[in-house]
Amino acid sequence: MTNIKAIIFDAYGTLFDVNSAAEKCKDEIGSKWESFSNYWRTTQLEYTWLRSLMKRHKDFWKITEDSLDKSMKVFNINPNMKSQLLDLYKILSPYPEVKETLQLLKEKNYKLSILSNGTTSHLHELVSSNNLKIFDDIFSVEEVGIFKPDSKVYDIPVKKYKIEKHEVAFLSANTWDVSGGGNYGYNAIWVNRNNIVFDNLDYFPENQINNLKDLLDII
Repeated sequence: MTNIKAIIFDAYGTLFDVNSAAEKCKDEIGSKWESFSNYWRTTQLEYTWLRSLMKRHKDFWKITEDSLDKSMKVFNINPNMKSQLLDLYKILSPYPEVKETLQLLKEKNYKLSILSNGTTSHLHELVSSNNLKIFDDIFSVEEVGIFKPDSKVYDIPVKKYKIEKHEVAFLSANTWDVSGGGNYGYNAIWVNRNNIVFDNLDYFPENQINNLKDLLDII
């Protein structure tokens, strides 16, 4: 992969473990904590896509709360846990290799940024709480008022950096996001942490890695 000027990361599920909030409450939630967490995440994403299609935008934090409300009812979780789960979602744990990999990439003088559905304030809180103040920029979909995979989202860093689409390496663990970025024109790289099957959405990434550390071998 050559002529890359910016490396752009998705946040949720790529840099930060979206299951870590529920996992920290697994003693209270019990054995269903992982199923509950996966349902919460799926509902959260479905709400972003549906609201984009309906042109009924809400910011990602409100959607996170709305999807949690439904998920807690479905899994019969004590409603008194809502605040605890939301507070933990604000400080999700990064994957183990993230910090070291980012530091090594920074030493190579790449522009490093985040492009996320998350709100600007919550993304900054995530980065700060995990001591990851390595990024040049943190881009939120709130700048354009619609969620990924709308092309207006992927436009944001290209316009900011005044670079070509193919000069961006875009990393996401979310297959639909890789397809969105790849169809837009990014060099999209799939972070396939869980050895799953890719979607059929008119794009298949040339590069697939198991974790961010593998990026160092291809860039």
